[in-house]
Amino acid sequence: MATHSSGEGALIEPTDGLSYVRGSTDNPLSEATVGEFLHDTVARFPDRPAVVFREQGIRWTWQAFSNEVDTLASGLLALGVAKGDRVGIWSPNRAEWLLTQFATVRIGAILVNINPAYRLAELEYALNKVGCKAIIAAERFKTSMYLEMLQELAPELATQAPGELHAARLPELRYVIRMGDTQTPGMLSFSDVLERGRASFDVAPLDAIGATLSCHDPINIQFTSGTTGNPKGATLTHRNVVNNARYIAMAMRLSEQDGLCIPVPLYHCFGMVLAVLACVSVGANMVFPGEGFDPAATLAATAEEQCTALHGVPTMFIAELDHPDFASYDFSRLRTGIMAGSPCPIETMKKVVSKMHLSEITIAYGMTETSPVSFQSSTTDPLDKRTTTVGRIQPHLEVKIVDPLGNVVPVGETGELCTRGYSVMQGYWGDEAKTRESIVDGWMHTGDLATLDSEGYCNIVGRLKDMLIRGGENIYPREIEEFLFRHPKIQSVQVFGVPDTKYGEEVCAWIVLRAGEQATGEEIQQFCQGQIAHYKIPRYIRFVDELPMTVTGKVQKFIMRERMMGELKLNENKTA
Repeated sequence: MATHSSGEGALIEPTDGLSYVRGSTDNPLSEATVGEFLHDTVARFPDRPAVVFREQGIRWTWQAFSNEVDTLASGLLALGVAKGDRVGIWSPNRAEWLLTQFATVRIGAILVNINPAYRLAELEYALNKVGCKAIIAAERFKTSMYLEMLQELAPELATQAPGELHAARLPELRYVIRMGDTQTPGMLSFSDVLERGRASFDVAPLDAIGATLSCHDPINIQFTSGTTGNPKGATLTHRNVVNNARYIAMAMRLSEQDGLCIPVPLYHCFGMVLAVLACVSVGANMVFPGEGFDPAATLAATAEEQCTALHGVPTMFIAELDHPDFASYDFSRLRTGIMAGSPCPIETMKKVVSKMHLSEITIAYGMTETSPVSFQSSTTDPLDKRTTTVGRIQPHLEVKIVDPLGNVVPVGETGELCTRGYSVMQGYWGDEAKTRESIVDGWMHTGDLATLDSEGYCNIVGRLKDMLIRGGENIYPREIEEFLFRHPKIQSVQVFGVPDTKYGEEVCAWIVLRAGEQATGEEIQQFCQGQIAHYKIPRYIRFVDELPMTVTGKVQKFIMRERMMGELKLNENKTA
């Protein structure tokens, strides 16, 4: 079989008929920290546009943005936030989020991304798992009242001075910093911290800390839903995310002449790495349409800011294409972008190319634990490859597809996708056992079922475990099952996904009640409200007398899924 090599030792196409590929090494890995990464871009393009937050009326050049980052970093340093401290960020897409991402880097603190949809139980677990010293939070977003939830978890805020929090349920948290100018008992305001930074502003201490940092230091903790009932904190280094962002930008042919519209959330790798850090790598302008996804705001931002690139999960592109005013927007400058986060319907991809002028849009595949992208199509790949695969291996990475015994499967056969290289996370924070289970001899076992064709293009065909993806959000049924078991009426419960035209999949629960009990679906959904993220709350609930089992007592979720699809008259979505 012919092999296509790009760079010494590269193996873009499989050889010997086995599903193993190795990325190009033509472009060397960077050993820069994120702070150095930003500094280099600011030095090259100080006066070029860098950041637009349309809802907040903010426009920064690279130099202005860098100055604000240093001001916030100085303020956090003055408070007592130090190298290695964990700083939580809990907010929708706002300028404060972006500043915090880079200010924490400047002082060697570790940013902890907290999902904007988290509720009380999830928030308490996340803050305590990684020992957050500070949290920076928006007041609210949609139905999530962030400050009220923090006050519920830490009622001590009402009587303790800002910065001196000692809360029984959040023992390591000292600082709650709320966005905006409003004063709230026990909390500092974001503008207070900026003022402290201005008052003590001096880049020398920041540069001194920067000189002590290594690209191998942990910089970011991102929570992924856990199959054992609790989220796991994937710990990423500077080297992980800097290099992944560089190669993502290269695959898109992104440059300082581009403007990227970013409707995807910052708390997720899609926003933080594929969007923000990819733009930083080349000096492209970052355009944020609003705090959360809104199709009209995204279309308007793309057209009015003359964006050349647009990111989104398939659900977002579908909503944009279906918007009643779609035809009134000018997309003539659009060229590239990324569709990722969940399997991409082939017909949607074709419409995006033909109707939105995204002739060079790429597909990307990865997972948080691999920083995240392992495969990405290029702007020059034929359309059929961009609509039916997730592209080819990224530089400096290896991928093999293995059977249950760990043997590499022949080309075209299905197996579990494993990734090795610079992108693999440092580990799960505070969980060596789970880390050892997931990373074996440097190989990250993704749990995704995939195939490789003879040219090295990858197709994701399913999941080893029963994770489902709703609108780009990874959901592990076990986590929801563990929560529902707390309900006094529930004897047993199984959660699984069923196809949905809007979100890709929806959450379904089959419940066996305790003897003599009665309940309604609404009652179960109400039990979940405010405790788990809205997207995890089962949309479909069925009460059954028993669950389908194998003779050895294993629950057969595929039977439940088939029955629900029949009952609800749902069809499997055709995806790449």
